[in-house]
Amino acid sequence: MFVLSPRFRFPAALLCALPVMAQAQDGDLAERLYHSGERAYASKAYKEALDAWNQLVQTSPRSEFAPLALLRLARHHLEIERKPEAAMPYLDRLRSEYLKSPEAAEGMLLRGLLLTKQARRPAELKDAMADFNRILDLFPDAPAGGEARLHLGRAWRDQGQWGRALHLFIDSFRLHPGSPAAPGAMLEAAETLDLMGDLPGCLRMLQRLRTEAPQSPEAQEAIWRMAVRVKHRLQKPPLRNEGPWPAGRVKWLKTPTLLAFAPDGDLLIFQNDLDRTFRLHGSDLTPQGPTAPGTRALAVAPTGAVWMLSKNGLIREDTPAAQPLGALGAITGAALDGWGNLWVADAKTPALTLFPPEGGSRAVASPAANALAPLATGGVVIAADADRKLLFLDPDGQPRLVVPYGKDLPAPFKAVTALATDGAGQVAALVEGGDFGEGVVILGPDGAVLRQATFKSLAISGRITSLAFDRSGGLILCDRRNDLLIRLN
Repeated sequence: MFVLSPRFRFPAALLCALPVMAQAQDGDLAERLYHSGERAYASKAYKEALDAWNQLVQTSPRSEFAPLALLRLARHHLEIERKPEAAMPYLDRLRSEYLKSPEAAEGMLLRGLLLTKQARRPAELKDAMADFNRILDLFPDAPAGGEARLHLGRAWRDQGQWGRALHLFIDSFRLHPGSPAAPGAMLEAAETLDLMGDLPGCLRMLQRLRTEAPQSPEAQEAIWRMAVRVKHRLQKPPLRNEGPWPAGRVKWLKTPTLLAFAPDGDLLIFQNDLDRTFRLHGSDLTPQGPTAPGTRALAVAPTGAVWMLSKNGLIREDTPAAQPLGALGAITGAALDGWGNLWVADAKTPALTLFPPEGGSRAVASPAANALAPLATGGVVIAADADRKLLFLDPDGQPRLVVPYGKDLPAPFKAVTALATDGAGQVAALVEGGDFGEGVVILGPDGAVLRQATFKSLAISGRITSLAFDRSGGLILCDRRNDLLIRLN
């Protein structure tokens, strides 16, 4: 048996210190790898940075820099590569292996946001809500708490739990006043108060937002949302024909048939004789997207991309090939909801057809619809001429509100030609027939008629085929016969 001579034996204290020394060396290596990745990332040497951070996680998983590296890797895939599916494994590992780290709160927030974006209906928000709730339970004082409350409130609101949502929105800006989420929480609180029928409370909250965060994008939203609510619901002035719009432009279009406003405020006009959509920006009219003969419905994605639907399928500005719409060949209307789903009505199909962004389709039980428009609450409003009713549908297609044609009007009408909505809850219907005749009706989110006028009273003698709300509460009408636009205010 071989025995070390006493002169070659290690001191016991040194033997005990070896694991600590190794751990310190690992920690030192992890710190160097992390900062090496930061340096490379700052100079946009992304591959070098990702290699450093991945090596850190593999070689020093117990280092305090490991969760930081996982978070940076996830953010890169989200913000630079735009690949949420590549970010999710890093966020999953951060949540499961580093739950006690300060970075876990931000990681769960990102994970919850990704799951929220993947949801296509309120029932699919449960996993996202679990992440937001865990942040509040485990990290009550974390900076991510304000945003977690904001998104958790939105999830409850989407499920119809308005009181619960309002409580979370208020806590978001009350408990986290300096959070970037505070202005958004105020805006959502105002919109929820409106859904609950508290218009004065809604207006006060919008004014508070403008006062406390005047430079925020949400304050700019608050300005027009206040203005249109005051105009349509409090002042209710008679609708007035301002004539051709933009002012002085007559006979300048080629049979305009469809209108829609883009998120940036530009007006999109489909001209039937040219088989194409055009964007009106200021005084400039430019083609938008490919030609699409026979277009029967026009929708605009949140990105501003134009979607045109005809019997030949869906033609998207941001996708080269047309998407088949199955047996739908008599399209009467379409709308893109806040979940990214495309709702399509067809005269020969006794239901709505919903197309999720990931592909496929499903039928949604509904009366035959001849016009559709998206609602700010996530669903759609449809006109069913056969039943003489407007139906406000929730994101699952269930009727939240049913409004009979002619309700609150001096005389009934028979049909709805087109529908338009704004982000503050108003619905405009282009109507015809019956004793009312041709005209426009504006309704509130509760279905009550706010303003109305016949085209005869407005001295309009054209063929109006479409309409759209502008940001100041005016209505733009599409006059196919006279090749122009008309503004009502």
